[in-house]
Amino acid sequence: MELKNLIKSKNLNTKITLRNPIVMAPMTTFSANEDGTVSDAELSYYKKRAKEVGMVITATTYVAPSGKGFQGEFAAYNKSFLPSLRKLAETIKGEGALAILQIFHAGRMALPDEIPGGQPISASAVAAERPGAVVPKEMTEAEIQELIKAFSETTKLAIEAGFDGVEIHGANTYLLQQFISPHSNRREDFWGGSRDKRRNFPLAVIAEVKKTVKEKGAENFIVGYRFSPEEIENPGITLEDTLSFVDILADQGLSYLHASLMNFWQSSIRDAKETSPVINKLIDQIHGRVPFIGVGAINTPEDALKALESGVDLVALGREIIIEPDWTSKIQLGKASEIRTKLNKNDREVLSVPVPLWNAIVNTPGWFPIEE
Repeated sequence: MELKNLIKSKNLNTKITLRNPIVMAPMTTFSANEDGTVSDAELSYYKKRAKEVGMVITATTYVAPSGKGFQGEFAAYNKSFLPSLRKLAETIKGEGALAILQIFHAGRMALPDEIPGGQPISASAVAAERPGAVVPKEMTEAEIQELIKAFSETTKLAIEAGFDGVEIHGANTYLLQQFISPHSNRREDFWGGSRDKRRNFPLAVIAEVKKTVKEKGAENFIVGYRFSPEEIENPGITLEDTLSFVDILADQGLSYLHASLMNFWQSSIRDAKETSPVINKLIDQIHGRVPFIGVGAINTPEDALKALESGVDLVALGREIIIEPDWTSKIQLGKASEIRTKLNKNDREVLSVPVPLWNAIVNTPGWFPIEE
């Protein structure tokens, strides 16, 4: 496979074409305005990166006030946020990329100081295994139904704001994953008790989002789903659980699936005997039924080519697209050798990275490769 494959257009389906298979991965910016609207700094950050990639998946936004998972996270839970969301969609699409709004609820990972009443909610009253974790309140049937509707309402906002699609965030230990996990879901009703029942909540959210898209007549609107293959908790989600769930997800009429991995080629984080790459097992299980996005420590064009050769349809760049917003254009201009793979501490303004995100990067050792 040659470098030109990284700048060739790619069909997501028969009606949707991306200008290239490179996706900007969803990464929180910690940089929204106090009122939950998208800040000008965030708009500049997306504008600089959207001019190169095929698709931008935004930082995740919360579908209900109880779901805020980060300081400085922008919101999308009622019509008051529509002008803000519209600006974001227009900024990304104005640069030629497809604009995907990632939507979620943090569940037990919500920040008590940032949510009404300070009481996180989840599938069951089981605290996360992390320092200072708060025991969440077990959600009632009414609250579950309300939240399914909240995902639908945020999808409506995304359609009205002009986004090309939404990505349902079912990964990274947040609420949808909390329902799937035997660690956080100890229920014995329709929403838990067996592996199949623990999947009912995410499947209900997917069905409701798809129904909303249909009712709004949003033809060609993209609905993606992101998942984490495993959890380190015991009991927790195993790779076997995920392969079985992915088998179901691949038949849900989704536009794509997106694995959340730290490293594209990583093996199991639960089972040391399992040494083959998780991604290969996922590709085999999906078996071409739905487009699949791979991600994780892809830095150079060679990394991306190798990833595409594995059988994924699209490749998402996270940290690398922050370090090098011109990643694709340098390939296009025959300057692939000039692609930066380390962050220079003096380049914040040049790279249009919002100050809170920049501070998080430079003050978190080992997160980004940084040259002094």
